[in-house]
Amino acid sequence: MTEFSSPLFVLASGSPTRKQLLENAGIHPVVCVSNFDESQVTLTDPAELVQVLARSKAESVVSQFAGKHALIMGCDSVLSVDGEIYGKPENRAKAIAMWQKMRGYKGELYTGHSLIDVQRQRTFVRYALTTVYFADATDLEISSYVDTGEPLACAGCFALERLGGLLVERLEGCHTNVLGLSLPLLRQMLRSLGYSLQFEAQGTVIRRHPL
Repeated sequence: MTEFSSPLFVLASGSPTRKQLLENAGIHPVVCVSNFDESQVTLTDPAELVQVLARSKAESVVSQFAGKHALIMGCDSVLSVDGEIYGKPENRAKAIAMWQKMRGYKGELYTGHSLIDVQRQRTFVRYALTTVYFADATDLEISSYVDTGEPLACAGCFALERLGGLLVERLEGCHTNVLGLSLPLLRQMLRSLGYSLQFEAQGTVIRRHPL
């Protein structure tokens, strides 16, 4: 092994926003979508739920990278409003009902992060929490937003980086966490696993220090 060794970074998620976040930070992941069935997990604590789901997603693709120097990242997000957990709305009616409760109010966006070092067989699981303050949207704004289809594909029924950003007043906490992957938390987890970042013009290099 060389003094420093760079791993393959695997994103166990089909989220284009998470992929774009990593690419914007100079990390170019290999996307390997998890086939884990989220419906089998029925926890009621949002912090525990997102961590279990994130870990399960990452673990579900580990076998595809057996023996390789790879880091596998799994993530999962939910919004909690007054203790009620909101994932992706099942249909238009539920999306509108969610927004009628959210408007002019706040919610807590939880994202679980699981990072697996395949070679070293080490796993770190953490979560990040961001408070989201929503605009007091009108009925027309809510119905027209839902009719775009955007919130139906999003945990918490909004996409901060797209149309939904117009319906968010402010955030308390990490903004990339709301997008599905906290970059500050990722850096902390990499350091915990013995990795450092080296910034270069062509991208960010993840280095592993020898044992």
